[in-house]
Parts: sequence; structure tokens; C-alpha cells
Amino acid sequence: MPTNTVSRRAFLKTGTFAGAAAFVPVTGSAVRHVGPVAIASGNGRGCVAEAVRQMQAGADALDAVVAGVNLVEENPDDTSVGYGGLPNAEGVVQLDSAVMHGPTGRAGAVAALEGVMYPSRVALQVLRRTDHVLLVAEGAQAFARMHGFPIENLLTERAREVWVRWRENLSNRDDYLPPHGSEDRDLGRAMRRSYDHWGTIHCSAIDLTGNISSVTTTSGLAFKIPGRVGDSPIIGAGLYCDNDVGAAGSTGRGEANLESLASFLIVERMRAGDSPQDACLFACQRIADNTRLARLQNENGEPAFNVSFYALNKAGVVGGARIRGSGGRMAVADADGTRMVDLAYLYA
Repeated sequence: MPTNTVSRRAFLKTGTFAGAAAFVPVTGSAVRHVGPVAIASGNGRGCVAEAVRQMQAGADALDAVVAGVNLVEENPDDTSVGYGGLPNAEGVVQLDSAVMHGPTGRAGAVAALEGVMYPSRVALQVLRRTDHVLLVAEGAQAFARMHGFPIENLLTERAREVWVRWRENLSNRDDYLPPHGSEDRDLGRAMRRSYDHWGTIHCSAIDLTGNISSVTTTSGLAFKIPGRVGDSPIIGAGLYCDNDVGAAGSTGRGEANLESLASFLIVERMRAGDSPQDACLFACQRIADNTRLARLQNENGEPAFNVSFYALNKAGVVGGARIRGSGGRMAVADADGTRMVDLAYLYA
């Protein structure tokens, strides 16, 4: 049996999987106001600090979380988000992002966007200046240009050199798969990804008025098939928020999350009474239970990839969990300052 931060046997005995009668619903009228609070994936310590600073000055949670992730989007040293992000298989940086505004329930997103350093800002404009939710590729870029965003080359020299090394060493480690069956192994690269590769930044927050908003932004899977869209810009997968309940977001293998819509699941589990951590563990278990292809499993039949989740509820309680490995952390900022919080996990 694997060694776990929260053992699977104990987890199964908790209210996480119990009947609905055991739950006390989380509703907007049943909790006290606790803002500002911000959470982010482990690469977002500066992000949450900036988000809380902005909310303390009166900013809406949505503007604050976007300003927070902008710090990562513009950082050339972060190769998983925005400027400096690793490109697709053809050497082109394609960015995905989504935002969700709790008070209005509105969302905006862009996918496969090229040439714009701040995809989260473009997603925000989709929310505020269109009747749509998701714009993609050339249409997303044309919309960004219409709203004054400069079109730039986002491929840094560092990212270009990494891409060239990848192209020079291709074998069976890309995303193109030959015909195969459910029992075939050693296909693709899911089992070769580092468990600690962030790949994305997510940020959710509660502002001074008690409203909740979220953002997720990414350059996506490095060396992906051109046009691939992961979970980050998909509402309910890469993020979800409900102003009466809470918010959740993810990083990691987007395909697994797309097939489970786990961020929506986490918010609904919190609505039923789960703590944020238990709700995130439930989502991890759901993905593990649905991972049935041998090429995605290790020798123990467990998922060989990782997905991490981060959540907060209306009461300001925060928590997160990942499928694999100790050492995962999330960034949190509130009235007590900025800190890193350990993630629970299913498998060592």
C-alpha cells in the first residue's frame, strides 16, 4: 500500500464520500466575511501577495488575481506561462487563459493565442466586451489586437534552445501515438513528465466585499501538437468559481482534468460540505479511478502523471491536493501574510 499524506483508507472513511445527509451546505448567508484571501499554485507566491495588496486597496477580486498572474506571464524565467513559455512542436508559443467572476457568474477565455504576453488580460476583455466565453487562435489574436494589445515574439532565446534540443532528440517521447490498445505501454510521454513541473499558474481570491474570482493562465504543454488546448481555458476544468460557495483551479496533466471537469466537481463537493482539501482529494481520486490505459499507469496501476488542485471556500478556508508525491505546495496570502501550504496527496 502506498504511503500517503492522507491515507486512502482513512480518506474513504471520512465524510468526503459519505451521504449528503452528513453535510452542512456552504452558502453565502451562512459564513462570515473574511477577505482578502488569495491562493495560487506553487509558482504564485508573488502573485498572491500582489493580489492581496490590490484587494486591500479596494480592487475587485477579478482585477486583483489577473494583476497577480501578470507577474508570472511577463517573467521570462518561468517557462510554463506567458512570455518565455516553452513552444509547441513547431516552435510557436501558444497561450491559454480563462477568468471567472463570482458576482456575475460570467467567464471569459482564450486558447491557442499567439503573440500576446498577457492572455489573462485578453480573457478578461472577452468577459467584459463580448457576449462569448471562449475565443481561439487567429480570432483571439484579432480580438486582442482590436483592444490594443501589441503582438510580439514571445519565444525567448532560452525557450528556443530548449525546443531545439527536444527536436534533436525526438523518439517515442512526443504526443503522436501509433495505433495501440488499452494494455500497451511505453507510448507517448505522460510517464516521463516531472511530477513537479508546474505548467500553469492558477489564482483565486476573496476580496473585501466577500466576492470571489479566479484566473488560470498557461503556455500549455511544452512541445504540444499545434492547436492543442488543455484544461486551463475550459470553464469547469482549469478553474471554476461560485460566489456562494468558493473556487478551485488546477495545474498538471490537462487531458486528465478535461475528462473529469474536476474544478467544477471540487466546487460542488464544497457546496455539499467538503472542506477544500477533501474536495480536492475527491477530484484526485476520481481521476485515479478513471485512469484505465496502461500507458498512463505505473507498475502499480496508479496514474503515472500528476494533477494538482487548489481551492478556497466562502469562509476563507483553503486547501489543495495532488495525485502524486509529497512536496507539492500552494501559495496563500491573507491578513496573516504570505506563506506556502503543503498539498495532500493520494500516492507517494
